Amino acid sequence: MQIYLVGGAVRDRLLGRPANDRDYVVVGATPQQMAEQGYKPVGKDFPVFLHPHSGEEYALARTERKSGRGYAGFAFDTSHTVTLDDDLRRRDLTINAMAEDADGRLVDPFGGAQDLERRVLRHVSDAFVEDPVRLLRVARFAARYAPLGFTLAPETQDLLRAMVHNGEVDHLVAERVWAETRRALTEPQPSAFLRVLRDCGALGRLFPPIDALYGVPQRAEYHPEIDTGIHTEMVVDMAARLAPGDALIGWCALVHDLGKALTPTEQWPRHVGHEASGVAPIRALGERYRPPTEFVELAVLCCRLHLNAHRAFELRPSTVVELFEQLDGFRKKERVEQFLLVCSADKRGRLGLNEAPYPQADWLRRAFAAAAAIDAKPFVARGLTGPAIGEAVRRERIAIVSALKPPAEPRNG
Repeated sequence: MQIYLVGGAVRDRLLGRPANDRDYVVVGATPQQMAEQGYKPVGKDFPVFLHPHSGEEYALARTERKSGRGYAGFAFDTSHTVTLDDDLRRRDLTINAMAEDADGRLVDPFGGAQDLERRVLRHVSDAFVEDPVRLLRVARFAARYAPLGFTLAPETQDLLRAMVHNGEVDHLVAERVWAETRRALTEPQPSAFLRVLRDCGALGRLFPPIDALYGVPQRAEYHPEIDTGIHTEMVVDMAARLAPGDALIGWCALVHDLGKALTPTEQWPRHVGHEASGVAPIRALGERYRPPTEFVELAVLCCRLHLNAHRAFELRPSTVVELFEQLDGFRKKERVEQFLLVCSADKRGRLGLNEAPYPQADWLRRAFAAAAAIDAKPFVARGLTGPAIGEAVRRERIAIVSALKPPAEPRNG
């Protein structure tokens, strides 16, 4: 029995990054031998064991053979004759197909260390095309490592296109698409995820409302980048910067402008009413991929209301309070900050404006803090009951927002 550290832990050590998970491959062992040494079996499709003390995962070396379409269409061989090279060969990218032995010596049969130095994401073998999830994984790794200068090898890009052309991508199940997308939105540069999917044709298959944004122009005085698809890329990257690792903010940023793809071409580059027309495609994506309810709810609110944040200084105090009410902010106070982060990403996710101030958000934070501090108890003490209490609280909230006197600011749509 030989045990090797594999995958991401090896890759991240060579990159000088902390390794969050440590996975091991066991060569030359049987499930019975693992159990006899105290390892606890947990794998469903193939033998995976938990170490009796550390709880880390140890998997028997295995090979895969395609037996059907999609992610689940594989037959596995985990016999004790499977070698380490056999196991590494089935992996997706060369940078993930390295191992270390017990003495820390690198095992790198496919040139992963060299690809790390060259900053290249390259597939291990042509068997890559057999698993459509790998297309999403590569796009997600691009989102993680693009800030380090990583690019996709041309031959790997060709394989991704082949997976779309031959229909393999159409066999992705919704749960896997959502899981990989959600993780991609927590990476430092989610725009790279979108670009990889779009370059191979997968974005149009998996996220048609997002793909449709590319080529749709916007008013240059508000959007110097002009193209709505490019704007969306810039917004998700800004969201990753303002709220690192927050997939909820990233998702809302990604879909906030879907209505612009529905604007009749004769109205370009204006997009009157896009905040209302964008709700339906957000809900359609929610039906297709079943993200958590809060993702759909907040995304709809950000889509419908983001222009109100941009023109906050023009709004009547009653409209400001209504904005907080529409966000359900007085019950779910975190909603207001989440909304303002998305709006800030939208404002600063524009060509040349990534460092621009967004005083609307700061003022709305102040206004909300003041309005939320109004308590119903004094009105109850005066003898008010029922709806009259809520009406009195609302009047007081409007009055206190009115007293804040926001600075004058030109509208920015």
